[in-house]
Parts: sequence; C-alpha cells; structure tokens
Amino acid sequence: MLTPLKLFVCQMALNIVCHNAKASLCLGGRDIFSTVRENSPNGEFIANLSINGDPGTNSIRLCVTGQDADWFYLEGRTIRLNSSLSKTLDREVLGSVLIAALTCYEDKVIRSQYRIIVEILDENDNMPYFLEDTIQPRYISELMAVNSMAFTVKAKDGDEDTITYMTDKSLPDASYFRIDLPNSGRVVLDKPLDFETKSHLQVVIFAVETNTKEKYSTTATVTVNVLDGDDQYPQFLPCSPVYEGGDDTICTNPVYTVNITETDEDIVLYFSPAPIHAEDGDKDIQTPLVYSILSGNDDGRFTIGPETGEITLKHRVENRFLTPSFRLRIMVAQVNDPKKYSVTTALVHVISVNRFPPYFNQTIYKGFLIENSSPAALVTTYGNQVLVVQAIDGDFRDGINPKIHYTLHPMTGRYKLYHITQDGIVIAKSDRLRAFDRHILEVIATDEESGETAHASVDIEVLQRGHLVPRNPFGEERLFGDMNAGMAGGIAALVLIVAITTLFIFLWLVKKRRERQYPAERGAIALGKHPNVEATAPISPHHILQQQQM
Repeated sequence: MLTPLKLFVCQMALNIVCHNAKASLCLGGRDIFSTVRENSPNGEFIANLSINGDPGTNSIRLCVTGQDADWFYLEGRTIRLNSSLSKTLDREVLGSVLIAALTCYEDKVIRSQYRIIVEILDENDNMPYFLEDTIQPRYISELMAVNSMAFTVKAKDGDEDTITYMTDKSLPDASYFRIDLPNSGRVVLDKPLDFETKSHLQVVIFAVETNTKEKYSTTATVTVNVLDGDDQYPQFLPCSPVYEGGDDTICTNPVYTVNITETDEDIVLYFSPAPIHAEDGDKDIQTPLVYSILSGNDDGRFTIGPETGEITLKHRVENRFLTPSFRLRIMVAQVNDPKKYSVTTALVHVISVNRFPPYFNQTIYKGFLIENSSPAALVTTYGNQVLVVQAIDGDFRDGINPKIHYTLHPMTGRYKLYHITQDGIVIAKSDRLRAFDRHILEVIATDEESGETAHASVDIEVLQRGHLVPRNPFGEERLFGDMNAGMAGGIAALVLIVAITTLFIFLWLVKKRRERQYPAERGAIALGKHPNVEATAPISPHHILQQQQM
C-alpha cells in the first residue's frame, strides 16, 4: 500500500515527462529539433510544443519517452532541460545529441508521436592532458643520427580541440630536440648526443589548444637518458689535459719514463708518472683492450703483457754509452675493433748505478740581509759573501750533480719571502723584511735521477740598515780584540797571502788528479725515484778529500 508521501513522489515523477491537456485531438504536431549548451542549468528552455486541439472537447496527455527522456520535462507548452548539481549536462559523457520522443495520448490511446532531437553544443570546459605512457623516461643511444625521430608524445583534450606541440626553448637541453610537425607530437633529434659530455637530458613539451579562445595548455617534462655508444678510442692514463672548458676536456697521451742500469735484467719496469694503462673512452662499455709494442723493442729486449700493459726488461744492456736510451712506441687497441686504437711513447733511460746519495757539507747555513727597500736581494753569509747552499754527490768527480733540484719546504708562509735557484743561491723579497726579523728555512736537495734527497737549514737574520755583516762566526772583536788596527791589518794580509798560495796548490793538485783515470760520470734524464735505481751508503766529505789528496 502506497503512503501519501510515496504517492506524491510518484505523481511528481509522472509530471516530469507527462502533461495532461484539454484538447479534442492530437493535432498539428511535428518533430522537434533544438540545441542546448553543455553545462546549462536546470530549466533551460528547449522548445515550444506545436500540438493543438479544440479546448473543452476531450482530454489528451503528452509524455516524453525514450532513452534520454529523463533529461527533459514539460512545463505548459514548453520542453525544458532537467539537470541538477549532481547531474550535469556533459557533452564528453553523453555524446553530442539527446534523443527522445513526444507521445500524445487520447484516453490512453496513442494518437501521435514525434521525435525530439537536441544537439548539445560544446563548451571549452576541459584542459588538454598528456597520455602518461608517452612521457615516460626515454633511453636513446648517443649514436642516433641527427634528424631522426627520438620519441613521440601524445596529448588529448576532452573537447576534442586541436592540439599543437612545442618545446620550451629557454631550458639548457632544449637545443637537442625539436618538434617535427606542430600537431604530430613527434620529437626529433636536432643536435648530436655525447654520452661522455652529458648522459641525462630534460626536455619540456607544451600541448596547447589552438582552435579555442582560451588556449588552454599543459606541460610535461620528458627525461632522456643517453646510452653509451662505441664511438670513443682508448685513452692512456693519466690524462694530460691540453684544453679544459666547461664539461669538455681534451687530453693527450702521457709520455712514460723509467730508468734502468746496465746490471738490470729480467725485471718489471715501473714507469712514471704512472704504470702503463689505458681505458676505453666509452666509460659505460669498457671494451677489453690489448697492448703491443710497435717499435723500439731492440730485437726482443722488452716484452709487454697484452692484457696488462706491463713491460719487462728481458736482457741487460751491454753498454750504456752505445745505447743510452730506448724509445718504445706502445699501441693499445680494442679487442672487438682493432681500428679503434691509441699510441703513446715509453722512454727507457740507461744510467750508471747510483752508489751515493746527495748530502750537504753542513746542516745549518748562516745567512744575513741588510734592511733595504729593494724588491729583491741575495742572501749573504759571513764576510758579506753570497750564500751558496749546495749539495754534494759522490757519484760525480767534482761532487756536483747537475740533476740536483733545490726547493724550500713548505712553500707557504715565510717561505714565500724567499726563493732558491738551482745553483743554491737564496734570493729574498727584501722590501717585505724588517730589521731584527729572523727566519729558519728548510732546503731540500732532490736527485731527480734517483729520487734521493738531502736536507739542510738556513738561518737568516735581517740586520739594521748601515750595519755590517759579521766577518766570521766568532765576531771580529773576539778575534782582534787585543790588537791595534795596524796589527790586525797585517795579520789579515798575511792570512790572505797564505790562502791564495793554498788555493794555487789545491788547483794544481786537482789538475793532476784529473789527468788520472776517473769513473765515467753518470747520465740522467728521468723524473721520480724508481725501484730500478741502486743506492748504497753515502760518501762523506772526508772521503772526497782523501781521494783528492791521493
């Protein structure tokens, strides 16, 4: 049994699609064609009814039926839109046309029926959007040819508006890509890729409505991962840069050097600045490499590990004067493509056996400077003589090794005020020094051939302007304190005569000594100490003096 409330609801529902009217006949009807804009509000006018009848003769009933009948209701002699907040007229959901029927009943008998066809006019109420699977990260080989299609993006618009694609040219990676045709979504490679320079790119793409006044748009960022291709040649390490700019570095192959002696045989050579080693220029591929000696092998004196690049000296050098050095040309090539190769040089220097390390004849040198405004001045020692800090090497007849390199350590702080030449002369930036300053410097003498070092200190004292440099370590007053000026002068003259005579005798002895047979001086042209150089106990200055007096 229906309650009064339910009867009221049913009656209201019946009134939505049906309407009772007084008329004699269902006359004058016709099909109804109309339009309505999507998202129109409830009650929007659709059309007027054209069914007529004689008033007061008979009762007729009009009803809207069919698949889309619930979108309409009758009000008097009009048809109106039946919508609500939860029931929006959406063209993208319903389609472009609503179809229903207008039926005319006379005493429950259908007298006529007409079509109601209403076109839903589109409104631009949808934003374009990219299809998710078309904007996923992409993986592209660096070997892809320019003007090739890299990938395709696709955007849709619920209103079926025309979409145009474009890239954001303001971004750093935009120069690598361009849109092929504005409406295609095809992204074309516009610039060569290089994995070694840049392996990850980002391109921002716009999808824009072009046939609407709103010009709604959306954006998507596509990440392009560049895959390494086999386009680089092997490179010997360490890199020797000849150009560095931004992300680009151009290297040349290093020159490897090593020292050997006449006694060396069946040994592995350890080169400087590093062991012989190369890598594939394609870092992500790392193709296996093979090493070989192209030239300079001297009838198999050297062998090289084809996989390691390790060079072994198989046979000793018979005479270092006849073969003072070897120049090996080393090639490395890809196993899978011998045309991808690189060549470098390995220098092998033959030197004499290093028996004695360098040493200083004193551990502390005394230096003086007179306060002055000159930008530079030589550091002197007692008697105002130029201070010479020089190491002695017993491997040389005169004790002077031309391959000794002098440095001050460390090269910071007060050490920046001084410089030492390769002759052992100390130069000071005198205009930056003041009276009573005192600095103690550490001098390091390095044998560039063997790598052995010697250390000494220099105690430098800055004297006041006009002050004399002491003549000897004990002070002039202490030596001549009890003598008058005349006696001091006479003694000084006598000492000078004796010194000159002694010098002539010493030079004569040295000349005689040189006429005898001496061991040959050793050659040297290599950087860094290596395990192929022999080192024995240092020779003392007394030993040199004894040899000179023999």
